[in-house]
Amino acid sequence: MALGEFQLIERFFRQPALQGAGDVSRIALGIGDDAAMLAPTDYKQLVISTDSLVEGVHFPADHQPADVGYRALAVAVSDLAAMGAMPVGFTLALTLPQADEAWLAGFAEGLASAAGDHRIALIGGDTTRGPLNINVTVFGEVEARRVVRRSDAKPGDLLCVGGSLGDAGAALALLQGQPAPAALDPAARDYLLQRYWRPQAQCELGLELAGVASAAIDLSDGLLADAAQLARASGVALHLRSADLPCSAALASWPEAQRRQWMLGAGDDYRLLFCLPPASERCLKVWASQGFEVSVIGEVQAGDGVWLDQQRIEQPNGYQHFTESRHD
Repeated sequence: MALGEFQLIERFFRQPALQGAGDVSRIALGIGDDAAMLAPTDYKQLVISTDSLVEGVHFPADHQPADVGYRALAVAVSDLAAMGAMPVGFTLALTLPQADEAWLAGFAEGLASAAGDHRIALIGGDTTRGPLNINVTVFGEVEARRVVRRSDAKPGDLLCVGGSLGDAGAALALLQGQPAPAALDPAARDYLLQRYWRPQAQCELGLELAGVASAAIDLSDGLLADAAQLARASGVALHLRSADLPCSAALASWPEAQRRQWMLGAGDDYRLLFCLPPASERCLKVWASQGFEVSVIGEVQAGDGVWLDQQRIEQPNGYQHFTESRHD
């Protein structure tokens, strides 16, 4: 007997691992009614973001469903982290070419793993037939006075990033069959693939930045491209130092020119890029003692645009939909 829409939801998505993840006290009504209801407190704001993942655009057609389930939720939660918000709940709109039970079981397993890691509960959604498309809408909450936007960076701020860059770009090259350096051992290869398939939204760091950072953005389209968005929103210039860009040991297996290309423009890193006022510089040592890998990679100056080693970047490279390719 073919699996129907309601049977599909009941079997794979109405489960404690998904509905019970996160702070369920903020969920007034979850799956089962015409709409879900959240109950943020009086002094907090609701933060909402939506991400769509399309097969062949956001992930390769040759994939493991559990990895896709994990990735779909993690990249959406990353937007909450950039705002300094705590994850609360999410909805899932899933378009499937067919109700493949083996694929659904793997997808739901990966989704539940991501929900547990990021402490966010599934509260509703929809399923329909069509080309594989995964749409996730995430909801979080943050105190109004502590929300971090893209638009409040000031000259003199330090420009920081929450971890190594370029790993996902190298992973995608491996997935596309490009040759790997001889120095890349199996453990390093696995690390890179995990960085692509199972990125960790930096929610804990985002909560530390709330009320401290002047501006932030998550790195989804590439360092230069996302830095340009932040600079434009704040009306400032971001000056980056290539020598200070953090590189993982795994990425170091590639030649410098290739590493640099991925670190600046590959995208899919989902690290937080943020601006830190000079008065809060002492936080860097505190965060380091807590295990956060924060690097200072430049500074905010008066002006506009993105600068790399004193050279203005006229067309920051990064992924853009509805264009033929990345900018060169």
